[in-house]
This record gives sequence, C-alpha cells and structure tokens, in this order.
Amino acid sequence: MSGPGAPAGPGSAAEEAGGAGGAEGAGPDAGRPRGSAEDAMGAKKEETGEKKGSFWKELPLLIVIALVLAFVIKTWVVQPFYIPSGSMEDTLQINDRVLVNKLVYQVRDIERGDIVVFNGTGTWDEPGVEAPESGNAVNRLFTWVGQQLGVQPTGKDYIKRVIGVGGDTVECCDAEGRVMVNGEPLDEPYLYPGSQDTHTEFGPVEVPEGRLWLMGDHRQISYDSRLHQNDPGEGTIAEDEVIGRAFVLMWPVDRMRTLPIPETFDSLNEGGGGGEAAGAPDGDRASEPVAAAAVPAAAPLLLGAAAAVPVQRAGRGLWRRRPRSGKSHAGDSGE
Repeated sequence: MSGPGAPAGPGSAAEEAGGAGGAEGAGPDAGRPRGSAEDAMGAKKEETGEKKGSFWKELPLLIVIALVLAFVIKTWVVQPFYIPSGSMEDTLQINDRVLVNKLVYQVRDIERGDIVVFNGTGTWDEPGVEAPESGNAVNRLFTWVGQQLGVQPTGKDYIKRVIGVGGDTVECCDAEGRVMVNGEPLDEPYLYPGSQDTHTEFGPVEVPEGRLWLMGDHRQISYDSRLHQNDPGEGTIAEDEVIGRAFVLMWPVDRMRTLPIPETFDSLNEGGGGGEAAGAPDGDRASEPVAAAAVPAAAPLLLGAAAAVPVQRAGRGLWRRRPRSGKSHAGDSGE
C-alpha cells in the first residue's frame, strides 16, 4: 500500500540510483576520466597563450630599457664614429668606422701616438665634414640617429693623432724632413705615401700644459694643428675637449684591426704608464685582427638590447618577491 507517508520500495531506490548514474554519464565528457591528456593539453595551450600575451605586453618596456642602456653605453663607455675625410689616410679611410673608448683617459693620461676623437667647436673649422642640413623634420631625425650610431658625420667632432702633449716642443723639420718632438725625430711608417716629402717648416712650438698638438696621417691634405696656429689655442686642443681614444677599426670587415701607438713614440712615452680601461681591448703595442672585438656601427644599441632582457627579468623577479601587504591583511581578517 502506498501513500504519502509510505517508505520507498526497492524498485524506487534502484531507479534513483540509475537516474543518478545516468545524470553523471550524460554529456560529451561521459566516460572520460578526470585529469585526462586532453585537459592537460588544454591547460598547456592556455599557459602558452598567456606567455605570448605577456611577451607583447612587456615588449614596449624592453624597448625602453634597451634604448636607455644604449644611451648610457654611448655616452660614457664606447661610441662608434664615422670617418668623413681622408686626413688620416692610410690608417683610416673615408667611410671607415672606428670604436672610441671613452673611459681610457679616466685611468691613464693621453699619450703621444694616440688617435683621438675631439670636439673642435670654437677652435677648429675643418671643411668637408658638415652633415647636410635639411628642413624636413623626419630627415633631421634620421640624421641625428645616424650620428649617434656612427654612420653620419657630426660636423664638430674630429679625429687626429697626438704628436705632442703639454710641455713638449714640436717642430719641423730635420735634415730628412721628419717632425721632431723634444729634439727627437719621428720615424712615421704609418704616414700616407709621400707625406714626409710634403712637410713644410713650422715651429718650434711649445705645447701649453693641458693641451695637445695634433696632426693627421695624410700630411698633405690634413687640416691640423699646423694650419690652425692663428686660431684660438694657436693650433692646440684642450685635453678636456677629447672625447676618447679610437682603439678599433671596425668597418669595413676586411680591415678590422686595433689602432696601436706606433713604436716611434715608445721612448717619448716611457714613464707615462697607465693602461686601457677595463673591458676595452688594448691595441697599444700590436696591430692584430680583432674580429671578435669589433661590432657593428650600432654597437651601443645592440649592447643595450642584449642587456634589456636580463634587466627586465631581474626587475620582474624583485616585483614578484615584494611584500604583499594587502593579501596578508585579508587573511588575518578571515581568521
């Protein structure tokens, strides 16, 4: 007999069990064990998608970090420079690129024989090195970028070889047409062929302390200290105007090499001491190929880009390890 208060019979219990089982087995996932391979693959795809999204979100930050690091490297460590004229031939030729060490003179003095890049604004006005002017803002931007990467002339930075330093007496010539420093004639095999025959007499010139007497290796066409004696500084350049030492010829590839101090200056430089700044190759006494040390003209930008990822990851790690006070308080209030 059944009624509202009658207990359920065996048949109804079985039906309930079967109904429950049928409900569990319904749907497309029926019969598939939990934690299957398909679930794992789905989770992996979601994780990969998140990583890709994270990369694109972080890309602008990486670019900013790379540009900042490139600026720091170019400003204080090493910078490429473009050679716009033939005044340093055959050592350096038109369209060559050199790397300039900006740290070396923080640890040693400028030495005779160094090839230096310096700012000649206000004292030198060498023709033929000005970048072409453009009224177009986009062209000016590209010109500026090219100057920073060493592929365009700046119009104010020059490159010459140091012949005399403060306290030296420089003059020309001895009986063989050689330049003399402190009475000692210089044998200069690095000069452009025939340059020594084109020497004209000058001096003796006493180089003031803190200043430099500079000459190009192509003496016939070099507009150097000899031709600036009527300008401010009487042909000399202040040491403070030196940007750095050219230590590597990095382009073209088939001429990659260091730029050493020639042996003819050894006796004059004795006792000068000092070495290259840490991290910069030293080419003072040898002129060996340095393909491993030479880098493209965009060296600072490449170095900045290479350092951007580890810097960004380190910053992200520190951010993740920061104390999360908000979650701590929420947990305390729940207890």
